Amino acid sequence: MSVKVLIVGGVAGGASAAARLRRLNEAMEIIIFERGEHISYANCGLPYYISGVIAERDALLVQTPGGMKDRFQIDVRTHSEVTRIFPEERVVEVQEKNGHIYRESYDELILSPGAAPVRPPIPGIDTIEAFVVRNVSDIDQIKGYIDEQQQQTAVVVGGGFIGLEMAENLSERGVQTTIIEMSNQVMAPLDFEMAAILHDHIFSKGVNLILEDGVKAFDKEENKTIITLQSGEQIQTDLTIIAIGVRPEIKLAKEAGLTIGDLGGIKVNEKLQSSDPHIYAIGDAIEVKHLITGEAALLPLAGPANKQGRIVADVISGRESRYKGTQGTSIAKIFDLVAASTGANEKILKKLGISYEISFTHSASNAGYYPGGKRLSIKLIFERNEGRVLGAQIVGSQGVDKRIDDIAGVIRREGTIYDLQELELAYAPPFSSAKDPVNMAGYVAENIIIGDVRTIQWYEVQKMNPKDVCIIDVRTEVERRGKFIVGSLHIPIDDLRNHLSELPKDKDIVLYCEIGLRGYLAYRILSQHGFTRVKNLNGGWVTYYPAVFG
Repeated sequence: MSVKVLIVGGVAGGASAAARLRRLNEAMEIIIFERGEHISYANCGLPYYISGVIAERDALLVQTPGGMKDRFQIDVRTHSEVTRIFPEERVVEVQEKNGHIYRESYDELILSPGAAPVRPPIPGIDTIEAFVVRNVSDIDQIKGYIDEQQQQTAVVVGGGFIGLEMAENLSERGVQTTIIEMSNQVMAPLDFEMAAILHDHIFSKGVNLILEDGVKAFDKEENKTIITLQSGEQIQTDLTIIAIGVRPEIKLAKEAGLTIGDLGGIKVNEKLQSSDPHIYAIGDAIEVKHLITGEAALLPLAGPANKQGRIVADVISGRESRYKGTQGTSIAKIFDLVAASTGANEKILKKLGISYEISFTHSASNAGYYPGGKRLSIKLIFERNEGRVLGAQIVGSQGVDKRIDDIAGVIRREGTIYDLQELELAYAPPFSSAKDPVNMAGYVAENIIIGDVRTIQWYEVQKMNPKDVCIIDVRTEVERRGKFIVGSLHIPIDDLRNHLSELPKDKDIVLYCEIGLRGYLAYRILSQHGFTRVKNLNGGWVTYYPAVFG
């Protein structure tokens, strides 16, 4: 007897599950219900259609209903919304675009409804044209609106992935753009000092970035939108895009009596089964186990959604398969910079009371003597005793993707900083150094663990009174000009041994250089000459400056 599988949602996880099911079973009856017009589209590529980087709209369509039918013999029903589930009968209710309602039975049901953009109940929001970015139809509306009206200004509310990507592509198109973010930073997966690097860069590209100020109200004035902020500031704009996050689509599951987790996503087990064993859920609508913390998390990412689709297909087909968790590996291009993260950040670990250590390294993307190298700022978070890698964040302009993926692989295998040291990575001068930046991150972390250096963080130095501590800048005179910690002494590293007698042994000493390396060397010198109250500024001036002054 043939098994009948219904799939609610034809993007990412849903389409992946359908194709995998067919590859495993030619006889299975598979039906996809998609309430929109398109399936399996590249939603991560939508912003780049605005600027013309992706010139052809059809390039966004990874697969079409006709293509799924021809290649996989899968029945794809677009403009068909599943409005109710009857678990006891194993039946769903479907409403077509023309209003016709019918029922369809199933043996197994896969829910892949995704997550909907949050549209906050801000006064006046329903009186203006406020666009969201979720699907091809949304981006068609935005592009059509810009093409027809020739807008000169735009406001993007929200500084997350979609918000930043939309701001970049609007700006590239010549639209004067403002980003409004209620938090003190963009890109929540990053910790503040790493996001601060992006803040300067965004401003340098002519985009106005407003932080720590939310939208209080919207108003319409002729063909313009007036946005009033909590601070009282008003901004006039031609185009408004709401990109403050997404919320799991759980209405269908909740009304069917399926268990919803504390974070608001569908609760599933390792087989991705909901509380009903014949109903599976995947993608942005579910709560996953965070690979590092073990806690429930909402991590709406395309890669995990596609993997979940494959796993569900295996389970339904009788194969042993489990979803072990999500570590949140992500990456985004912000103009000429790239920001990426994987694993847990400091904010999560502090909230959960998990102890950790951090290191900053600022390495070149390729060999120093080879032209064209760019700085890679790497923040590594690790467990002190065993050195297990808990997370990493990288900001740079080239080679970021390679390095974050190297570290992500180590995290997935519960690896340590010693594994980072031992990675044998491809080396040639145009691509890396003999000691790759990932290797260097591991070496610096080991120095901290074994006590070869004691570090101090940028925010700890910021709070210090220079009268109570001796802060020493070991950079060159040229490097120090116009940029230094107020109250610090200037003793270049090569002159340090000649000034040992002038330094206090009864006072805390903080050393800093540009990126941390010379500070470490200075630490080794002082610690071997009887100075016991010495610390090196973690990440040096390059970490300190944007975090404090950016």
